[in-house]
Amino acid sequence: MFDNLSDKLQATFEKLNRRGTLRESDVNAAMREVRLALLEADVNYKVVKSFVARVKERAIGVEVAKSLNPAQQVIKIVNEELVATLGEPGKLDLSRQAPHVIMLAGLQGSGKTTTAAKLALHLRKKGQRPLLVAADIYRPAAIKQLEILGQSLDIPVHSEGDRVAPPDICANAVKRARQSAYSVVILDTAGRLHIDETLMDELVAIKKRVHPVETLLVVDAMTGQDAVRVAKTFNEKIGLSGLILTKVDGDARGGAAISVREVTGVPIKFLGTGEGLDALDVFQPDRLASRILGMGDILTLIEKAEQTMDRDTAMKMEHKLRTASFTLEDFQKQLQEVKKMGPLSSLMEMIPGMGQLSKQVSAEETDEKLRTVEAIINSMTKEERNDPAVINGRRKKRIAAGSGHTVQEVNALLSEFRQIQRMMKQLAKGKGPGNLLSMFR
Repeated sequence: MFDNLSDKLQATFEKLNRRGTLRESDVNAAMREVRLALLEADVNYKVVKSFVARVKERAIGVEVAKSLNPAQQVIKIVNEELVATLGEPGKLDLSRQAPHVIMLAGLQGSGKTTTAAKLALHLRKKGQRPLLVAADIYRPAAIKQLEILGQSLDIPVHSEGDRVAPPDICANAVKRARQSAYSVVILDTAGRLHIDETLMDELVAIKKRVHPVETLLVVDAMTGQDAVRVAKTFNEKIGLSGLILTKVDGDARGGAAISVREVTGVPIKFLGTGEGLDALDVFQPDRLASRILGMGDILTLIEKAEQTMDRDTAMKMEHKLRTASFTLEDFQKQLQEVKKMGPLSSLMEMIPGMGQLSKQVSAEETDEKLRTVEAIINSMTKEERNDPAVINGRRKKRIAAGSGHTVQEVNALLSEFRQIQRMMKQLAKGKGPGNLLSMFR
């Protein structure tokens, strides 16, 4: 959702990079462009004013004047101040005696129920035993939705229908958690279309009954500055320990994520990054700042790979790459592993320098190319995948017909794969890196 902001900031820094030395007028001009970029991204104007003032003060001072590369030093300052604005990474407080009660609050449509399931899955991966609680008795099908999500994840859901008061449901759920040794209780509370006293009174009543260690507000990032206003009001009324921003994979301008920490004083703890139940990322301000500035996010990419890829398979693949014995059979297996990590276009954005390439080639084009490659490889025999040299004209026609593509596309894939094999041999000899991404252009 930061694409437009990233493009404009990178264009500004590119202008600075063309200058060997920086004058105060250069910094002033760059800061004007940064200010406009942030305002267009829907960042709160007070946050923009404070941010630009801090960067400008440092950029015009000794810090830049004495640096070997003034332009890069300005970028470093912008990165550091952006991290400071985004705030410290907010960790869940699970230090007290179990069960740890986590109350989710928010307006209708923010994705609260789905987020409850995502959070339960995240905590189970961390070794916790979560219990989901259906405490939204007002929205039609809210209880059923949580039960279906819990069933799909094999995570139990505490439900008492829509005739029991939510504070009683929550209290009963905590009692059940103690008896059955559940370590975390996640309360999916009711939302409203807008903030009202009835909603707040109910949330206050639930807090008094079950004393949650975390009260997290689920906020839709697509609502822009309204998300900041909602967070501020909820914090004043019930007291929040953290925020979860949902739909950050959408086309919102991103201002809420940058503004909300400084305006409300409440830390962001998680980001909802997609529709899948595993699409919940721990908020890491330094990584988000790097992606906003077009510097990639290689640590998150590595973590995604570790979560989805089998370690033994990865070790074998690493050996094949080092010895230049990588085949189409291996490539097919890697495609399956990469698909588990998410769309290729979003993964490319995490690689430093690849963000611009992912913008030149649309997500649809990239993923369509991936599907074409996979269909052609799937139409080959195991012998052909392990030794593409045996694929003659007759076999190419069969592969093309079986995959629903043309002989020309089969030829193109084989040609590109031969290029990759040659590149692997060069890497094995310590020569140039080549271009692994040519197959997806």
